[in-house]
Amino acid sequence: MADERRWQEDRERFVDSNSDDALGPLAEQFVSLGEALCGARPQQGVAEVLRRIVTAAQEITGADVVSVTLRDGDGFTTAAETDAVATKADAVQYETGEGPCVEATVEDGLGYFACADLAHESRWPEFGPAAAGLGLHAVFATGLFPRTSGPRLGALNYYSRQVGGLDHVDRDQALIFAVHAAAVLQGAQAVEAAELRATQLQEAVRSRDVIGQAKGILMERRGLSADQAFDTLRRTSQELNVKLRDLATTLASRRADL
Repeated sequence: MADERRWQEDRERFVDSNSDDALGPLAEQFVSLGEALCGARPQQGVAEVLRRIVTAAQEITGADVVSVTLRDGDGFTTAAETDAVATKADAVQYETGEGPCVEATVEDGLGYFACADLAHESRWPEFGPAAAGLGLHAVFATGLFPRTSGPRLGALNYYSRQVGGLDHVDRDQALIFAVHAAAVLQGAQAVEAAELRATQLQEAVRSRDVIGQAKGILMERRGLSADQAFDTLRRTSQELNVKLRDLATTLASRRADL
């Protein structure tokens, strides 16, 4: 019964409206969120998707500053922000290993960490005062899903210049936003990776073709076998300190001069 009552309360938060045709307040915000992030198509590239994510996050929550933290090997990097001060505050978290975005990225659980008064935050004795010194007095961070054990993709960081300036933000809304944002971001990363692989494959095919042409010229002009022709190209490339493909391109393009 308790679960059913909680479900009904949550449903009312989404669909509480005086009209059957109108969305409830939270549902309206989530529809707007989906529309905002749908504009960030994976084909536009990771950088544009990140820009749209921080812009939408700022508009939906009313935060003064928003940034995206992404894992970078064993560390972190700020991939996008609405204000450069966020990068400075994020950097303190990375350097000290403490703060909401670090915890939201590496800790198991819900992936939500917040503080209403950074200048007096005992959990983060270095980051808290440093952020307050930058004029940022409240913060919360949400981990970027998937929600699995171990490190996440990164985190979204929300800063306010006022003590308690983010108290009005609905935690569930922020977490659902993180789910949407992570899905769009991972889609963009997958597209970019696929495009890179396609480019590398095309480059490899072109390289193979031009090297084959150069081998054919050497085989014809010098009576070499295929292996001997390739070995000649390889040794000459090393001796001249020129890439094998560049050497083969020169040979193929100047065939009439040789």
